[in-house]
Amino acid sequence: MKPSTELFDLIKSLSKSEKRFFKLHSALQSGEKNYLRIFDAIDRQKTYDEEAIKKQFAKEVFVKHFPSEKNHLYKLVLKALRAYHAESSITGVLKQHINNIEILFAKALYSEAAKVLQRAKRTAQEHERFYIWFELLAWEKMLIEEDYHSGNFSHDVERLIEEEADVLEKLKNLAAYNVLYTKINYVFRSGGYVRTDEERTIVEEIGEHPLIKGKNTALSHRASTICHYTQGFCYWAKREWATSYAKFMRVREILDKHPQLKKDLPKRYVRTLYYLIQCEIELGDHAHVMEDIRKLRELSDKPGFDDIDIRILVFCNSYLSELRYHDRTGEFAKGAALEDRVVLGMERMGPRLPKEYELEFYFLLSTLHFGAGQMNRALHWLNKVLNDPEPALRQDIFTYARLFNLVVHYELGNFDLLEYIVRSTQRFLSKRHRAYGVEAALIEHVKKLARATSDEARRKLFLSLRERLKALMEDPNEETVLKYFNIRAWVDAKLEDVPFSEVVKRAVAGKPR
Repeated sequence: MKPSTELFDLIKSLSKSEKRFFKLHSALQSGEKNYLRIFDAIDRQKTYDEEAIKKQFAKEVFVKHFPSEKNHLYKLVLKALRAYHAESSITGVLKQHINNIEILFAKALYSEAAKVLQRAKRTAQEHERFYIWFELLAWEKMLIEEDYHSGNFSHDVERLIEEEADVLEKLKNLAAYNVLYTKINYVFRSGGYVRTDEERTIVEEIGEHPLIKGKNTALSHRASTICHYTQGFCYWAKREWATSYAKFMRVREILDKHPQLKKDLPKRYVRTLYYLIQCEIELGDHAHVMEDIRKLRELSDKPGFDDIDIRILVFCNSYLSELRYHDRTGEFAKGAALEDRVVLGMERMGPRLPKEYELEFYFLLSTLHFGAGQMNRALHWLNKVLNDPEPALRQDIFTYARLFNLVVHYELGNFDLLEYIVRSTQRFLSKRHRAYGVEAALIEHVKKLARATSDEARRKLFLSLRERLKALMEDPNEETVLKYFNIRAWVDAKLEDVPFSEVVKRAVAGKPR
Protein backbone atom coordinates (compact mmCIF):
# COMPACT_ATOMS: atom_id res chain seq x y z
CA MET A 1 0.00 0.00 0.00
CA LYS A 2 1.27 3.47 -0.90
CA PRO A 3 2.25 5.47 2.21
CA SER A 4 -0.13 8.26 3.16
CA THR A 5 1.06 11.79 2.36
CA GLU A 6 -1.29 13.48 4.86
CA LEU A 7 1.49 14.35 7.32
CA PHE A 8 3.74 15.61 4.49
CA ASP A 9 0.91 17.76 3.10
CA LEU A 10 0.19 19.22 6.54
CA ILE A 11 3.83 20.08 7.23
CA LYS A 12 4.29 21.61 3.78
CA SER A 13 1.21 23.80 4.33
CA LEU A 14 2.76 25.44 7.41
CA SER A 15 4.05 28.99 7.26
CA LYS A 16 7.46 29.88 8.73
CA SER A 17 5.81 31.37 11.82
CA GLU A 18 3.64 28.27 12.27
CA LYS A 19 6.70 26.01 12.09
CA ARG A 20 8.53 28.18 14.60
CA PHE A 21 5.52 28.08 16.95
CA PHE A 22 5.30 24.29 16.65
CA LYS A 23 8.91 23.91 17.72
CA LEU A 24 8.51 26.37 20.60
CA HIS A 25 5.32 24.56 21.62
CA SER A 26 7.19 21.24 21.50
CA ALA A 27 9.99 22.62 23.67
CA LEU A 28 7.50 22.81 26.54
CA GLN A 29 7.01 19.05 26.38
CA SER A 30 9.24 16.74 28.40
CA GLY A 31 10.80 13.49 27.28
CA GLU A 32 12.40 12.30 24.07
CA LYS A 33 11.28 14.17 20.94
CA ASN A 34 11.82 11.82 18.04
CA TYR A 35 8.83 13.43 16.34
CA LEU A 36 10.85 16.65 15.89
CA ARG A 37 13.50 14.75 13.97
CA ILE A 38 10.81 13.22 11.77
CA PHE A 39 9.26 16.68 11.32
CA ASP A 40 12.58 18.14 10.11
CA ALA A 41 13.26 15.19 7.81
CA ILE A 42 9.85 15.50 6.14
CA ASP A 43 10.11 19.29 5.95
CA ARG A 44 13.37 18.98 3.96
CA GLN A 45 11.75 16.78 1.30
CA LYS A 46 10.29 18.27 -1.89
CA THR A 47 8.13 15.20 -2.51
CA TYR A 48 7.23 12.65 0.13
CA ASP A 49 9.59 9.65 0.24
CA GLU A 50 8.84 7.46 3.26
CA GLU A 51 11.48 4.88 2.39
CA ALA A 52 14.16 7.58 2.44
CA ILE A 53 13.08 8.65 5.93
CA LYS A 54 13.08 5.06 7.19
CA LYS A 55 16.55 4.61 5.74
CA GLN A 56 17.73 7.82 7.43
CA PHE A 57 16.53 6.53 10.84
CA ALA A 58 17.24 2.86 10.20
CA LYS A 59 19.22 2.49 13.46
CA GLU A 60 16.54 4.11 15.60
CA VAL A 61 14.02 2.01 17.58
CA PHE A 62 11.05 4.26 16.74
CA VAL A 63 11.30 3.49 13.01
CA LYS A 64 9.91 0.01 13.76
CA HIS A 65 6.55 1.58 14.57
CA PHE A 66 6.80 4.47 12.13
CA PRO A 67 3.03 4.69 11.30
CA SER A 68 2.20 5.40 14.95
CA GLU A 69 5.03 7.96 15.13
CA LYS A 70 3.58 9.71 12.06
CA ASN A 71 0.11 9.69 13.59
CA HIS A 72 1.48 11.12 16.86
CA LEU A 73 3.31 13.89 15.01
CA TYR A 74 0.21 14.69 12.95
CA LYS A 75 -1.87 15.17 16.12
CA LEU A 76 0.85 17.30 17.73
CA VAL A 77 1.05 19.60 14.70
CA LEU A 78 -2.73 20.05 14.73
CA LYS A 79 -2.66 20.73 18.48
CA ALA A 80 -0.01 23.40 17.99
CA LEU A 81 -2.01 24.96 15.14
CA ARG A 82 -5.12 25.10 17.31
CA ALA A 83 -3.14 26.99 19.93
CA TYR A 84 -1.49 29.25 17.33
CA HIS A 85 -4.79 30.19 15.67
CA ALA A 86 -6.92 30.19 18.82
CA GLU A 87 -7.49 33.94 18.66
CA SER A 88 -7.00 34.53 14.92
CA SER A 89 -10.60 33.70 13.99
CA ILE A 90 -13.97 34.48 15.52
CA THR A 91 -14.77 30.77 15.64
CA GLY A 92 -11.60 30.14 17.66
CA VAL A 93 -12.34 33.01 20.05
CA LEU A 94 -15.92 31.89 20.62
CA LYS A 95 -14.88 28.28 21.20
CA GLN A 96 -12.39 29.48 23.79
CA HIS A 97 -15.16 31.45 25.49
CA ILE A 98 -17.37 28.35 25.62
CA ASN A 99 -14.50 26.25 27.00
CA ASN A 100 -13.87 28.90 29.66
CA ILE A 101 -17.56 29.02 30.58
CA GLU A 102 -17.60 25.23 30.94
CA ILE A 103 -14.51 25.26 33.18
CA LEU A 104 -15.77 28.11 35.37
CA PHE A 105 -19.20 26.49 35.66
CA ALA A 106 -17.66 23.18 36.75
CA LYS A 107 -15.74 25.05 39.47
CA ALA A 108 -18.99 26.73 40.66
CA LEU A 109 -17.62 30.16 39.66
CA TYR A 110 -20.99 31.16 38.22
CA SER A 111 -20.66 34.95 38.28
CA GLU A 112 -17.31 34.73 36.46
CA ALA A 113 -18.86 32.36 33.91
CA ALA A 114 -21.75 34.81 33.40
CA LYS A 115 -19.32 37.63 32.58
CA VAL A 116 -17.54 35.51 29.96
CA LEU A 117 -20.92 34.47 28.57
CA GLN A 118 -22.07 38.06 28.02
CA ARG A 119 -18.85 38.92 26.18
CA ALA A 120 -19.23 35.83 24.05
CA LYS A 121 -22.86 36.62 23.25
CA ARG A 122 -21.98 40.12 22.06
CA THR A 123 -19.30 38.69 19.77
CA ALA A 124 -21.61 35.97 18.44
CA GLN A 125 -24.34 38.52 17.81
CA GLU A 126 -22.01 40.95 16.04
CA HIS A 127 -20.69 38.21 13.76
CA GLU A 128 -24.07 36.49 13.32
CA ARG A 129 -22.74 33.15 14.58
CA PHE A 130 -26.17 31.76 15.33
CA TYR A 131 -25.11 28.17 16.12
CA ILE A 132 -22.73 29.35 18.83
CA TRP A 133 -25.16 32.02 20.01
CA PHE A 134 -27.80 29.29 20.47
CA GLU A 135 -25.31 27.21 22.49
CA LEU A 136 -24.50 30.22 24.67
CA LEU A 137 -28.20 30.68 25.41
CA ALA A 138 -28.28 27.10 26.71
CA TRP A 139 -25.43 27.97 29.10
CA GLU A 140 -27.25 31.14 30.13
CA LYS A 141 -30.30 29.10 31.13
CA MET A 142 -28.09 26.82 33.21
CA LEU A 143 -26.53 29.85 34.95
CA ILE A 144 -30.00 31.29 35.66
CA GLU A 145 -30.97 27.98 37.24
CA GLU A 146 -27.95 28.19 39.55
CA ASP A 147 -28.92 31.77 40.48
CA TYR A 148 -32.37 30.52 41.48
CA HIS A 149 -30.69 28.15 43.95
CA SER A 150 -28.96 31.20 45.44
CA GLY A 151 -32.24 33.12 45.74
CA ASN A 152 -31.60 35.44 42.81
CA PHE A 153 -34.87 35.76 40.81
CA SER A 154 -34.07 39.03 38.98
CA HIS A 155 -33.54 37.52 35.53
CA ASP A 156 -35.89 38.46 32.66
CA VAL A 157 -36.83 34.96 31.54
CA GLU A 158 -39.34 36.21 28.97
CA ARG A 159 -36.60 38.19 27.26
CA LEU A 160 -34.43 35.09 27.15
CA ILE A 161 -37.25 33.01 25.65
CA GLU A 162 -37.84 35.65 22.96
CA GLU A 163 -34.12 35.87 22.23
CA GLU A 164 -33.86 32.12 21.87
CA ALA A 165 -36.86 32.04 19.51
CA ASP A 166 -35.33 34.87 17.45
CA VAL A 167 -31.94 33.14 17.18
CA LEU A 168 -33.59 29.84 16.25
CA GLU A 169 -35.63 31.57 13.53
CA LYS A 170 -32.52 33.23 12.10
CA LEU A 171 -30.69 29.92 12.26
CA LYS A 172 -33.44 28.14 10.33
CA ASN A 173 -33.58 31.00 7.82
CA LEU A 174 -29.82 30.84 7.22
CA ALA A 175 -29.93 27.04 6.87
CA ALA A 176 -32.71 27.30 4.26
CA TYR A 177 -30.66 29.76 2.20
CA ASN A 178 -27.63 27.49 2.43
CA VAL A 179 -29.66 24.61 0.99
CA LEU A 180 -30.82 26.76 -1.96
CA TYR A 181 -27.28 27.93 -2.62
CA THR A 182 -25.96 24.35 -2.50
CA LYS A 183 -28.51 23.31 -5.14
CA ILE A 184 -27.67 26.05 -7.62
CA ASN A 185 -23.93 25.70 -6.96
CA TYR A 186 -24.22 22.02 -7.94
CA VAL A 187 -25.66 23.02 -11.33
CA PHE A 188 -22.80 25.40 -12.11
CA ARG A 189 -20.00 23.22 -10.73
CA SER A 190 -21.15 20.12 -12.62
CA GLY A 191 -22.10 21.64 -15.95
CA GLY A 192 -21.02 25.27 -16.22
CA TYR A 193 -23.55 27.34 -18.13
CA VAL A 194 -27.13 26.08 -17.94
CA ARG A 195 -28.27 24.35 -21.14
CA THR A 196 -30.35 21.26 -20.33
CA ASP A 197 -34.04 21.25 -19.42
CA GLU A 198 -33.20 19.52 -16.14
CA GLU A 199 -30.68 22.21 -15.17
CA ARG A 200 -33.06 24.98 -16.22
CA THR A 201 -35.84 23.48 -14.12
CA ILE A 202 -33.61 23.42 -11.02
CA VAL A 203 -32.61 27.07 -11.54
CA GLU A 204 -36.21 28.17 -12.16
CA GLU A 205 -37.43 26.39 -9.04
CA ILE A 206 -34.75 28.12 -6.97
CA GLY A 207 -35.47 31.49 -8.58
CA GLU A 208 -39.17 31.14 -7.77
CA HIS A 209 -38.60 30.04 -4.17
CA PRO A 210 -40.27 32.47 -1.72
CA LEU A 211 -36.94 33.08 0.06
CA ILE A 212 -35.32 34.12 -3.24
CA LYS A 213 -38.22 35.83 -4.97
CA GLY A 214 -39.74 37.54 -1.93
CA LYS A 215 -38.68 40.87 -0.45
CA ASN A 216 -36.95 41.22 2.93
CA THR A 217 -36.99 37.45 3.47
CA ALA A 218 -33.41 37.27 4.78
CA LEU A 219 -33.37 37.66 8.56
CA SER A 220 -29.66 38.47 8.86
CA HIS A 221 -26.89 40.11 6.88
CA ARG A 222 -25.23 36.71 6.51
CA ALA A 223 -28.42 35.25 5.01
CA SER A 224 -28.85 38.34 2.83
CA THR A 225 -25.47 37.75 1.19
CA ILE A 226 -26.52 34.20 0.27
CA CYS A 227 -29.88 35.44 -1.00
CA HIS A 228 -28.37 38.03 -3.39
CA TYR A 229 -25.55 35.66 -4.34
CA THR A 230 -28.08 32.97 -5.32
CA GLN A 231 -30.16 35.55 -7.20
CA GLY A 232 -27.02 36.51 -9.10
CA PHE A 233 -26.59 32.90 -10.20
CA CYS A 234 -30.25 32.64 -11.25
CA TYR A 235 -29.98 35.69 -13.50
CA TRP A 236 -26.59 34.45 -14.73
CA ALA A 237 -28.30 31.23 -15.86
CA LYS A 238 -30.82 33.31 -17.82
CA ARG A 239 -27.95 35.36 -19.30
CA GLU A 240 -29.37 38.54 -17.82
CA TRP A 241 -25.90 39.89 -17.15
CA ALA A 242 -26.86 43.38 -15.98
CA THR A 243 -29.27 42.10 -13.33
CA SER A 244 -26.79 39.40 -12.31
CA TYR A 245 -24.13 42.10 -11.90
CA ALA A 246 -26.48 44.16 -9.72
CA LYS A 247 -27.16 41.17 -7.43
CA PHE A 248 -23.47 40.32 -7.00
CA MET A 249 -22.74 44.00 -6.42
CA ARG A 250 -25.30 43.98 -3.60
CA VAL A 251 -23.40 41.11 -1.94
CA ARG A 252 -20.20 43.12 -2.18
CA GLU A 253 -21.90 46.20 -0.68
CA ILE A 254 -23.25 44.23 2.30
CA LEU A 255 -19.86 42.70 3.05
CA ASP A 256 -18.03 46.01 2.62
CA LYS A 257 -20.49 47.64 5.01
CA HIS A 258 -19.94 44.92 7.64
CA PRO A 259 -16.15 44.34 7.86
CA GLN A 260 -16.46 41.67 10.56
CA LEU A 261 -18.74 39.64 8.27
CA LYS A 262 -16.41 40.23 5.32
CA LYS A 263 -13.53 38.83 7.39
CA ASP A 264 -15.71 35.85 8.36
CA LEU A 265 -16.69 35.15 4.73
CA PRO A 266 -13.50 35.75 2.71
CA LYS A 267 -14.28 33.11 0.09
CA ARG A 268 -17.72 34.57 -0.57
CA TYR A 269 -16.17 37.99 -1.00
CA VAL A 270 -13.48 36.70 -3.40
CA ARG A 271 -16.02 34.76 -5.46
CA THR A 272 -18.35 37.74 -5.54
CA LEU A 273 -15.58 39.89 -7.05
CA TYR A 274 -14.85 37.10 -9.52
CA TYR A 275 -18.46 36.96 -10.74
CA LEU A 276 -18.63 40.74 -10.95
CA ILE A 277 -15.62 40.62 -13.29
CA GLN A 278 -17.24 37.86 -15.36
CA CYS A 279 -20.39 40.00 -15.71
CA GLU A 280 -18.24 42.95 -16.81
CA ILE A 281 -16.67 40.76 -19.49
CA GLU A 282 -20.09 39.57 -20.68
CA LEU A 283 -21.44 43.14 -20.71
CA GLY A 284 -18.40 44.43 -22.60
CA ASP A 285 -17.54 46.73 -19.68
CA HIS A 286 -13.83 46.26 -20.36
CA ALA A 287 -12.83 49.55 -18.75
CA HIS A 288 -13.33 48.09 -15.26
CA VAL A 289 -12.10 44.52 -15.76
CA MET A 290 -8.37 44.98 -15.14
CA GLU A 291 -9.04 47.44 -12.30
CA ASP A 292 -11.22 44.88 -10.52
CA ILE A 293 -8.70 42.11 -11.16
CA ARG A 294 -6.11 44.30 -9.44
CA LYS A 295 -8.47 44.83 -6.49
CA LEU A 296 -9.02 41.07 -6.32
CA ARG A 297 -5.29 40.38 -6.13
CA GLU A 298 -4.77 43.03 -3.46
CA LEU A 299 -7.06 41.08 -1.11
CA SER A 300 -4.23 38.64 -0.33
CA ASP A 301 -2.53 41.36 1.72
CA LYS A 302 -5.60 42.18 3.81
CA PRO A 303 -6.55 40.71 7.24
CA GLY A 304 -8.73 37.63 6.91
CA PHE A 305 -7.54 36.93 3.35
CA ASP A 306 -4.03 35.62 4.05
CA ASP A 307 -4.76 31.91 4.61
CA ILE A 308 -3.50 29.45 1.99
CA ASP A 309 -6.97 28.48 0.75
CA ILE A 310 -7.90 32.13 0.20
CA ARG A 311 -4.60 32.88 -1.55
CA ILE A 312 -5.24 29.93 -3.87
CA LEU A 313 -8.74 31.21 -4.61
CA VAL A 314 -7.47 34.74 -5.28
CA PHE A 315 -4.76 33.46 -7.62
CA CYS A 316 -7.11 31.20 -9.58
CA ASN A 317 -9.99 33.68 -9.81
CA SER A 318 -7.77 36.61 -10.80
CA TYR A 319 -5.74 34.76 -13.45
CA LEU A 320 -8.75 32.96 -14.89
CA SER A 321 -10.42 36.37 -15.19
CA GLU A 322 -7.38 37.88 -16.91
CA LEU A 323 -7.00 34.95 -19.31
CA ARG A 324 -10.72 34.99 -20.14
CA TYR A 325 -10.64 38.76 -20.65
CA HIS A 326 -7.82 38.49 -23.21
CA ASP A 327 -9.55 35.52 -24.86
CA ARG A 328 -12.85 37.37 -25.29
CA THR A 329 -11.26 40.62 -26.51
CA GLY A 330 -9.02 38.94 -29.07
CA GLU A 331 -5.80 39.89 -27.26
CA PHE A 332 -4.63 36.30 -27.54
CA ALA A 333 -0.89 37.00 -27.53
CA LYS A 334 -1.21 38.95 -24.25
CA GLY A 335 -3.12 36.06 -22.68
CA ALA A 336 -0.68 33.42 -23.98
CA ALA A 337 2.20 35.47 -22.55
CA LEU A 338 0.82 34.79 -19.06
CA GLU A 339 1.45 31.05 -19.45
CA ASP A 340 4.70 30.90 -17.45
CA ARG A 341 3.22 32.89 -14.57
CA VAL A 342 0.10 30.72 -14.47
CA VAL A 343 2.01 27.44 -14.71
CA LEU A 344 4.40 28.49 -11.92
CA GLY A 345 1.42 29.34 -9.70
CA MET A 346 -0.25 26.01 -10.46
CA GLU A 347 2.97 24.13 -9.65
CA ARG A 348 3.31 25.94 -6.32
CA MET A 349 -0.23 24.96 -5.37
CA GLY A 350 0.39 21.32 -6.29
CA PRO A 351 -2.39 18.99 -5.10
CA ARG A 352 -4.13 21.91 -3.36
CA LEU A 353 -5.16 23.30 -6.77
CA PRO A 354 -8.91 22.52 -7.20
CA LYS A 355 -9.61 20.33 -10.22
CA GLU A 356 -12.17 22.77 -11.64
CA TYR A 357 -9.60 25.56 -11.83
CA GLU A 358 -7.01 23.22 -13.32
CA LEU A 359 -9.39 22.32 -16.16
CA GLU A 360 -10.29 25.96 -16.78
CA PHE A 361 -6.63 27.00 -16.91
CA TYR A 362 -5.80 24.25 -19.41
CA PHE A 363 -8.72 25.07 -21.67
CA LEU A 364 -8.13 28.83 -21.64
CA LEU A 365 -4.41 28.43 -22.32
CA SER A 366 -5.38 26.25 -25.28
CA THR A 367 -7.82 28.77 -26.80
CA LEU A 368 -5.39 31.65 -26.22
CA HIS A 369 -2.53 29.90 -28.00
CA PHE A 370 -4.95 29.00 -30.81
CA GLY A 371 -5.89 32.66 -31.18
CA ALA A 372 -2.22 33.62 -31.17
CA GLY A 373 -1.63 31.18 -34.05
CA GLN A 374 0.39 28.72 -31.94
CA MET A 375 -1.48 25.54 -32.86
CA ASN A 376 0.94 22.98 -31.43
CA ARG A 377 0.93 24.79 -28.08
CA ALA A 378 -2.85 24.96 -28.23
CA LEU A 379 -2.99 21.20 -28.74
CA HIS A 380 -0.56 20.65 -25.86
CA TRP A 381 -2.91 22.33 -23.36
CA LEU A 382 -6.01 20.88 -24.93
CA ASN A 383 -4.64 17.37 -24.48
CA LYS A 384 -4.30 18.10 -20.75
CA VAL A 385 -8.10 18.31 -20.65
CA LEU A 386 -8.78 15.45 -23.05
CA ASN A 387 -6.47 13.07 -21.17
CA ASP A 388 -8.08 13.80 -17.81
CA PRO A 389 -10.01 10.84 -16.31
CA GLU A 390 -13.27 12.79 -16.83
CA PRO A 391 -14.82 13.32 -13.39
CA ALA A 392 -18.40 14.49 -13.04
CA LEU A 393 -17.04 18.01 -12.56
CA ARG A 394 -17.52 20.55 -15.38
CA GLN A 395 -18.75 18.28 -18.12
CA ASP A 396 -19.19 21.42 -20.24
CA ILE A 397 -15.41 21.84 -20.48
CA PHE A 398 -14.93 18.19 -21.46
CA THR A 399 -17.61 18.56 -24.15
CA TYR A 400 -16.30 21.78 -25.71
CA ALA A 401 -12.72 20.55 -25.48
CA ARG A 402 -13.66 17.71 -27.82
CA LEU A 403 -15.36 20.07 -30.25
CA PHE A 404 -12.44 22.49 -30.12
CA ASN A 405 -10.13 19.52 -30.71
CA LEU A 406 -11.73 19.09 -34.16
CA VAL A 407 -10.92 22.70 -35.06
CA VAL A 408 -7.32 22.51 -33.79
CA HIS A 409 -6.56 19.33 -35.74
CA TYR A 410 -8.16 20.84 -38.84
CA GLU A 411 -5.85 23.86 -38.52
CA LEU A 412 -2.88 21.52 -38.08
CA GLY A 413 -3.86 19.70 -41.26
CA ASN A 414 -4.31 16.34 -39.51
CA PHE A 415 -7.09 15.30 -41.91
CA ASP A 416 -6.54 11.54 -41.66
CA LEU A 417 -6.68 11.70 -37.88
CA LEU A 418 -9.85 13.82 -38.02
CA GLU A 419 -11.89 10.88 -39.31
CA TYR A 420 -11.18 9.00 -36.07
CA ILE A 421 -11.61 12.09 -33.85
CA VAL A 422 -15.02 12.84 -35.40
CA ARG A 423 -16.28 9.33 -34.61
CA SER A 424 -14.84 9.51 -31.08
CA THR A 425 -16.49 12.89 -30.47
CA GLN A 426 -19.85 11.62 -31.74
CA ARG A 427 -19.68 8.66 -29.34
CA PHE A 428 -18.78 10.94 -26.45
CA LEU A 429 -21.71 13.29 -27.12
CA SER A 430 -24.12 10.41 -27.65
CA LYS A 431 -23.29 8.91 -24.25
CA ARG A 432 -23.89 12.24 -22.55
CA HIS A 433 -26.97 13.24 -24.56
CA ARG A 434 -25.28 16.50 -25.60
CA ALA A 435 -26.38 16.57 -29.25
CA TYR A 436 -27.06 20.31 -29.61
CA GLY A 437 -27.41 21.94 -33.03
CA VAL A 438 -24.10 23.79 -33.02
CA GLU A 439 -22.23 20.68 -31.96
CA ALA A 440 -23.87 18.54 -34.66
CA ALA A 441 -23.28 21.22 -37.33
CA LEU A 442 -19.58 21.55 -36.45
CA ILE A 443 -18.99 17.80 -36.46
CA GLU A 444 -20.79 17.37 -39.79
CA HIS A 445 -18.88 20.17 -41.51
CA VAL A 446 -15.44 19.34 -40.10
CA LYS A 447 -15.91 15.77 -41.26
CA LYS A 448 -16.61 17.02 -44.79
CA LEU A 449 -13.85 19.64 -44.64
CA ALA A 450 -11.32 16.91 -43.87
CA ARG A 451 -12.31 15.18 -47.11
CA ALA A 452 -12.54 18.32 -49.27
CA THR A 453 -9.98 18.38 -52.09
CA SER A 454 -10.24 21.98 -53.32
CA ASP A 455 -10.35 25.51 -51.93
CA GLU A 456 -13.73 26.04 -53.57
CA ALA A 457 -15.20 22.97 -51.88
CA ARG A 458 -13.87 24.13 -48.51
CA ARG A 459 -15.27 27.63 -49.06
CA LYS A 460 -18.73 26.22 -49.80
CA LEU A 461 -18.60 24.17 -46.61
CA PHE A 462 -17.59 27.19 -44.52
CA LEU A 463 -20.41 29.23 -46.11
CA SER A 464 -22.83 26.43 -45.26
CA LEU A 465 -21.54 26.26 -41.69
CA ARG A 466 -21.89 30.04 -41.30
CA GLU A 467 -25.53 29.93 -42.39
CA ARG A 468 -26.26 27.03 -40.04
CA LEU A 469 -24.63 28.85 -37.14
CA LYS A 470 -26.49 32.07 -37.90
CA ALA A 471 -29.84 30.28 -37.66
CA LEU A 472 -28.89 28.16 -34.66
CA MET A 473 -27.56 31.03 -32.57
CA GLU A 474 -30.92 32.73 -32.51
CA ASP A 475 -31.37 30.33 -29.60
CA PRO A 476 -29.43 31.58 -26.53
CA ASN A 477 -28.75 27.97 -25.50
CA GLU A 478 -26.90 27.36 -28.75
CA GLU A 479 -24.99 30.63 -28.43
CA THR A 480 -23.41 29.31 -25.21
CA VAL A 481 -20.61 27.73 -27.27
CA LEU A 482 -19.19 31.24 -27.81
CA LYS A 483 -18.36 31.43 -24.10
CA TYR A 484 -15.81 28.65 -24.67
CA PHE A 485 -14.63 29.14 -28.24
CA ASN A 486 -15.81 31.71 -30.79
CA ILE A 487 -16.65 29.29 -33.57
CA ARG A 488 -18.52 32.01 -35.45
CA ALA A 489 -15.40 34.18 -35.61
CA TRP A 490 -13.33 31.18 -36.72
CA VAL A 491 -15.68 30.51 -39.65
CA ASP A 492 -15.66 34.19 -40.67
CA ALA A 493 -11.84 34.26 -40.46
CA LYS A 494 -11.59 31.25 -42.78
CA LEU A 495 -14.00 32.81 -45.30
CA GLU A 496 -12.29 36.21 -45.23
CA ASP A 497 -8.79 34.71 -45.09
CA VAL A 498 -7.79 36.95 -42.18
CA PRO A 499 -6.38 36.11 -38.72
CA PHE A 500 -8.89 34.76 -36.21
CA SER A 501 -7.82 37.44 -33.71
CA GLU A 502 -8.71 40.19 -36.18
CA VAL A 503 -12.31 38.98 -36.48
CA VAL A 504 -12.69 38.68 -32.69
CA LYS A 505 -11.30 42.19 -32.10
CA ARG A 506 -13.59 43.59 -34.80
CA ALA A 507 -16.63 42.00 -33.16
CA VAL A 508 -15.61 43.40 -29.74
CA ALA A 509 -15.11 46.90 -31.21
CA GLY A 510 -18.63 46.76 -32.63
CA LYS A 511 -20.25 46.02 -29.28
CA PRO A 512 -21.77 48.90 -27.33
CA ARG A 513 -19.97 49.67 -24.05
